[in-house]
Amino acid sequence: MRYAAPPLGELRFKAPQDPPKSAKQMAHQHGALCHFTPSTKLDPTHNEDCLFIDVSAPANSTGPHPVYFFIQGGGLNTLSNANPDPQKLIQAADDNIVVVSFNYRVGPWGFLASKEVKAGGNLNAGLLDQRKALEWVQKYIHLFGGDPKHVTIDGDSAGAASVDLQLTAYGGRDDGLFHAAIGQSNSYGAQMTVEESQYQYDGLVERTGCSKAKDTLDCLRKLDVEVIAKNNINLVTPGAKSTPVFMYSNVVEGPGGFTEEYTYGAFAAGKFVKVPVMFGSVTNEGTIFTPSNLETVEDMNNFLKDNWVKLTTGQLKQIDDFYPQDKTKYPNKGAYWKTAATAYGEFRYNCPAVFMNKMVHNHTKGDANWHYQWDVVNENNEKSGFGVTHVAEVSSIWGGGTAQEQPLDPIIEGYWTSFVRSKDPNTYRKSGSPEWKVWGTTRSRLHFPNDPTKVGMVNIDPSQETRCDYYSVIGNLVGN
Repeated sequence: MRYAAPPLGELRFKAPQDPPKSAKQMAHQHGALCHFTPSTKLDPTHNEDCLFIDVSAPANSTGPHPVYFFIQGGGLNTLSNANPDPQKLIQAADDNIVVVSFNYRVGPWGFLASKEVKAGGNLNAGLLDQRKALEWVQKYIHLFGGDPKHVTIDGDSAGAASVDLQLTAYGGRDDGLFHAAIGQSNSYGAQMTVEESQYQYDGLVERTGCSKAKDTLDCLRKLDVEVIAKNNINLVTPGAKSTPVFMYSNVVEGPGGFTEEYTYGAFAAGKFVKVPVMFGSVTNEGTIFTPSNLETVEDMNNFLKDNWVKLTTGQLKQIDDFYPQDKTKYPNKGAYWKTAATAYGEFRYNCPAVFMNKMVHNHTKGDANWHYQWDVVNENNEKSGFGVTHVAEVSSIWGGGTAQEQPLDPIIEGYWTSFVRSKDPNTYRKSGSPEWKVWGTTRSRLHFPNDPTKVGMVNIDPSQETRCDYYSVIGNLVGN
């Protein structure tokens, strides 16, 4: 179903608009996915007309049911969890949730930023798409048996970053669009200002032949989408040596904008919607993103600086001290690959979740604030060094874990659906599962190991907490 008008022509690089009214919508198949970045040709399986939403509801129940609103990941540069199958999740919830998934614009279509876009379009269009989908839910979810007064937002990776950004949107303004939040592998990538993002716009204008146009933004809007797709490459951030893992991200707009300030600053100041939350991550968040050929500590530092260009020499020295070289030899990997992967993973994914649970504890009663660690690894990943890879828990949440994960599927499904139904992971948890205690002063989290009988509470490792505390101190300085 359309939740917004096709973002074509004059609506390219603008906030989503209401869809055209029609007597009937054909909703017998999934809508096309949004275009991604980088690309050097047009992918026929994707489309610029992509703002579609899916709703799945229990077959034999009228509700009202709690709503699970899932935001897919992909680094804000692609969509990586498209069209998830909700059947097992609904069954795990005793047929008492409605599941919503949707597409939103990514890459330059969703996150192109410049003085021209600020003046003649809308910044953070991809996040505005998400907001539009949440508004659609408020208007129409009751027609599917959903309760618009009981909506839980969840996402993985960039979807979890989107949860963070929706929580802090407009300075933490509560528009009543959601009532609980989950984040899986919350991502704090470097965010830039409009001025710092100008090179991305200028590069696209130059490559597409719009540089001589009187109105370059109008020229970009009039281009055939194939021209943009063919010229949609990643650029090196000024001051770095190589391209970052993800080039496009949300832009910091300042007061009155969707993203007013860096995420670390917003949460530290308590500028977020105060709702029950669950945050967490997996053990080896960085391994799938880290180049395999890193041989020296200098290679590691260059990789980190490619992704956080504002890192100083002193900050890099501290990070080096945090992570002594892992001297295990991994197949076809450089001597500093695993060390860099651990640093990147904690900096971008593990520590943001720890930080947010701390801030929720500081700025609320702390009685609806849970944290987890997914630590289920298969033998091949353990030998290769990849370990428990980024967003590995997502498959089990949706009831489709690997052979090693399947015994954990009903346990994590029980916690997730309980939280969606009651804003507490314990109310309807699987029988025999341990109580998931709140974060609290002990910094305790629910640990999911390979053995399902050993799922239980553990305190955060003090050395990891020290590293995470440091990242929270430098977060604003490096653009997180």
